[in-house]
Amino acid sequence: MHNDESTEDEGPSLASNRTLEIIVALLFLAGSAIVIYDSARLGFGWIEGQGPAPGYFPFYVALAMGIASLVTLFQALRGSFPGGDDSFVSVVGFGRVLTVLIPSVFYVMLIGGVNLGPIGIPGLGLYVASAIFITLFMIFIGKDNPLKSALVGIGIPLTLFFMFEKWFQVPLPKGPLEAMLGY
Repeated sequence: MHNDESTEDEGPSLASNRTLEIIVALLFLAGSAIVIYDSARLGFGWIEGQGPAPGYFPFYVALAMGIASLVTLFQALRGSFPGGDDSFVSVVGFGRVLTVLIPSVFYVMLIGGVNLGPIGIPGLGLYVASAIFITLFMIFIGKDNPLKSALVGIGIPLTLFFMFEKWFQVPLPKGPLEAMLGY
């Protein structure tokens, strides 16, 4: 599907492949520049008798990433990518992405808590946040039965709790409920 076309199912295009290639190349180029700058600050040479300076490997990885980003940017600007004018994402497709992205952002905020100016929302920990996320996701996105959703939403975090906390003995972020229960 070309950038100026639309279908009844997907709606108009929000961005072409070429536009996203340019944006991603610029972001990687900026990231490379930051790492190169910091590696130069730390030193990226070889220290005789000691080996590489602290910024040695990050410098050369960022240099390679920066060169690749410049090549990608140049090709995208020239229009030499096949399918560059094709749609990267449509209105409907982007809406589907947001139906997963927005709840996922709230899920992460529920795990560790968030401060929004004077309002502080305490973190619920990984297990309680996961139970809420899975249950609500199954009900609203999956259109599943609420009882089934609640059972799965509670069962999975409980299983993960025993697996990580008890069997592997790997502590994960806990909230007030686990503290109240003595974990």
